[in-house]
This record gives sequence, structure tokens and C-alpha cells, in this order.
Amino acid sequence: MVNSERLAPEPPRLVVGVSGASGVIYGLRVLDACRELGVETHLVLSKAAALTVAQETTLSLAEVQARAEVSHRAGDVGAAIASGSFPTLGMIVAPCSVRTMSEIATGVTSSLLTRAADVTLKERRTLVLMVRETPLHLGHLRTMVRLAEMGAVIAPPLPAFYAKPQSLEDMVDQSVGRALDLFGLHWSAVKRWGQDVGPLKGDA
Repeated sequence: MVNSERLAPEPPRLVVGVSGASGVIYGLRVLDACRELGVETHLVLSKAAALTVAQETTLSLAEVQARAEVSHRAGDVGAAIASGSFPTLGMIVAPCSVRTMSEIATGVTSSLLTRAADVTLKERRTLVLMVRETPLHLGHLRTMVRLAEMGAVIAPPLPAFYAKPQSLEDMVDQSVGRALDLFGLHWSAVKRWGQDVGPLKGDA
């Protein structure tokens, strides 16, 4: 009998890409959240991301890589995550630079990060891009439309003030948790409307 259900990884497995945009903390917190949730992570950083790690954190590249179960080199296009036969829940790029976003949109991939994203799209798995850029010109917006039409989810990391964040960490975790929701991964750090906060009672 042929099983028509999508092949599900066991244990749950997520590809995590970190590109050179500002906001490497988003990728780090994705790795932390997945570890808490028992999700196996496969990490790939772009060359520019390594520079951002040095600029925005006190961590070494090795310390960042150690937060994932498996870390792949950006130039290793023969890695498992470059093949659609390697089952995953999908991929998140956090943060996602405009260059990375644009490369994924063209399908002309030059690194393992963008190749893995292309594989995610062709296998009809969830691809979440936490795009970090503002303001956006028309070319950026058209690229986002193209990616949305291809099946990607554009999820810029925006603060949710209804959650009453008390720190920068709270705002980061809310964005990361909402992005993980898209994979069916429910992280306890998320403040949910109607459960943890609100709704407000108005006049009848």
C-alpha cells in the first residue's frame, strides 16, 4: 500500500538559516526554543552572518554552532539539507537579508543556505523568512510577492505591544514564537491573545 501522507521526520527536525542581516538574536532564540521543544535543528550560517555574530554578540562562531544539533558549512552543498529526500518540518531564515531573500526568489542558489531554502519550497514544506529591512522599495516588495506566490511565508520580526513586553528579550521571543507557530511548534514564551493577555472588555 502506498502511503500518501507527507513523510514526517522523527524526531521533529527544522532547518535554521541565519543570514547577514542585523538581528542574529532571532536565529539564536530559534535554536534555544527548538532545544526546549525537543526539535532537532540543522544550522547553516551565511558568510555575512558570521560577521554579524561578531558585531552583535559576545559569542564565538563555535558557540553559536554548538546551539544546534547539527551545523553545516555554507559551502557544503552536498549536506543532507540540500536534498529533498531528507525529511524536515521546513526551514526558517532568521534573520533573512534582502540578498538572501532575492537569491531564494530567483532559484539561482549559490550557498547551502539558499539551496536548502529552495529545496524546502520544491518539496512544498514550510519556508519562513524573517526579513529584516526597512524602508522597502518596490523591488523588495515585488520580490516578496514572488516568494509568497511560490509558497514562502514572509514574517518580518515586528513587536507585539499587546503582549506588554518588559524587555527586548520579550519582544524577540514573541516574534520567534509566532514564527515557530507556523510549523505547529508552540513555545511557552509566546503571550497569546485571549489566553495570556486581553481581550479587553468594551462597553456593551
